Amino acid sequence: MVTAGKIAGMTGTLRLRVPVGADAERWVTRAQCRRVLFVVHNVTSATRLLDVLPLLSGDPRVQLLTTCTQSSPFLAGVPELLAAAGLPVLPWEQAKDTPVDLAVSASYGGQLHELQGELAVLSHGVGYNKKLATPDNTGQHRTTPVFGLAPEWLLHNGRPIASATVLSHPEQLDRLGTACPEAAPTAVLAGDPCYDRVLDALPYRERFRRALGVAPHQRLVVVSSTWAPRSLFGDGDTESNGEGDLLPWLLPRLAAELPADEYRTVAVLHPNIWYGHGPGQVRGWLDRARRAGLGLISELHGWRQALIAADCVLGDHGSVTYYAASIGRPVLLGAFPDGDLDPASPVAALGRTAPKLRPHGSLRAQIERAVQGHDPGRYAELAAQTTSAPGRSAALLRRLFYDLIGIPEPTDRPALLDRLPLPPYEPAQPTAPVRVLTRLIDAEPPTVAVTRYADAAHEPEDPDADGAHTAVHEDTQDAGRLSVADVVVRYGAEDDPRVGPPAAWTAEVLARHPHCALAAYVTGPDRCTVRTRQGDLVRLTAAPDETGRADLCDPAAYASALLAWLGAKPLGAAQAELTVVTGAAHHRVAVERLSPA
Repeated sequence: MVTAGKIAGMTGTLRLRVPVGADAERWVTRAQCRRVLFVVHNVTSATRLLDVLPLLSGDPRVQLLTTCTQSSPFLAGVPELLAAAGLPVLPWEQAKDTPVDLAVSASYGGQLHELQGELAVLSHGVGYNKKLATPDNTGQHRTTPVFGLAPEWLLHNGRPIASATVLSHPEQLDRLGTACPEAAPTAVLAGDPCYDRVLDALPYRERFRRALGVAPHQRLVVVSSTWAPRSLFGDGDTESNGEGDLLPWLLPRLAAELPADEYRTVAVLHPNIWYGHGPGQVRGWLDRARRAGLGLISELHGWRQALIAADCVLGDHGSVTYYAASIGRPVLLGAFPDGDLDPASPVAALGRTAPKLRPHGSLRAQIERAVQGHDPGRYAELAAQTTSAPGRSAALLRRLFYDLIGIPEPTDRPALLDRLPLPPYEPAQPTAPVRVLTRLIDAEPPTVAVTRYADAAHEPEDPDADGAHTAVHEDTQDAGRLSVADVVVRYGAEDDPRVGPPAAWTAEVLARHPHCALAAYVTGPDRCTVRTRQGDLVRLTAAPDETGRADLCDPAAYASALLAWLGAKPLGAAQAELTVVTGAAHHRVAVERLSPA
């Protein structure tokens, strides 16, 4: 969160002396550099500036600077982001007084007309689509022009603020010419760097899925929300979804209806949600869903990879949902306030094209219908309006920037954006109690179907199930549930000195919880060590897939399958193999006895 000291550092009177300032030439090492100032409005706009930063950062002729306009209500997170960038941060008053060769902004917030240099303004989303309420000339009534296309932001004293108004598609130029013809001559078509980074990373979809812990037969559902009351995360009026506040219905249903081994669910939330309400508060609101397996994706670095990995995006009128449709992902609209959008915008067209979520219908059925009935070409026309120069934004933007700076482009390297990084491996590890339904399919070879529901409020319905039990993580919030657990689970390294080794931990758990029939210590993405009430200690290891990679089904499901099998037949003396069925996936699991009963 923003502290008083950090705010003072951006707004106070402590002006920089190096590399700019009244006597900077006495202290700098490279004194002939051209100055480029990145103007940050809030974290949201900063993400687009981070996209284009590599186009200038490697040039020894250029000194990069940053500043924050202080004009956004969403200032939290900005000091940390600027510090992470590692560039000199000018207080806003000094930034306005400092001559620069180029200023680059991704928002019209603040007194941009007071900057002393050429100004290029980019969109921080997928073009310009949303209306934003502003006071009229009397200060009493409110109008709702389209943000970024109206004279309220584009002009000062009747003249364009920006030297270059960067657009990604001619359809934006058409609307700009209608809304503010005075600014139309400043328009430059230069593509969409955010979208180009997504297009570049599409071949790595499977790697991103594995990083998110998504098994080959799992569906990845991305829940995406922009900010404001009528967003999916908001509690606004019925215009957005016909039902008002959708979130209290949606989060429990994700856990109650979607089997844990057949679906993986992650959330992508707008930075204004995170920094408007506070990261701790947002995590608190989502705590129960997180304990049931919901993953939270970084608002800065991971959301594009999640879109590429997704099987379905449950979203709203935000840019993230539109980007998902543009790369051919099935989308289901949980909230879509048409009145908040320019009806001529591509995002408004998405609202007229994509299916809407029905809160009183089956969530799983609607997701499956959206996925199975999806036509890959359904959003092709909308995708074509994302950018008129796919894959070319780096070259177009660098050329524009250097033309405005007034020096030639570098000739020793091409214009390139940063590649999307591979996210850390973050599988779902629910700590909420899991209700497990099992079915014995075959005796030779032993085959058990397992369906698990995290945090099930009621007994899940499955007419084919012939057994049920409860599995509980040892770190569950409600420790009282451990006394009724049939299976107690822990995830950790085999050599963790705090609780391991697995043989010791499993013995302690069975001694501590007399009702427990089996203890499972998960030591890797494809293996666990279990101890039965009868005293058998065995290792369960899934066979790798056809590519030789580890099976990504949660090994706790193997433990539940073994428990179901032991209810019908004792564990044999020799090493055996168990087939665990989760949805349409069949996992071959080796059962290796480590010690006899």
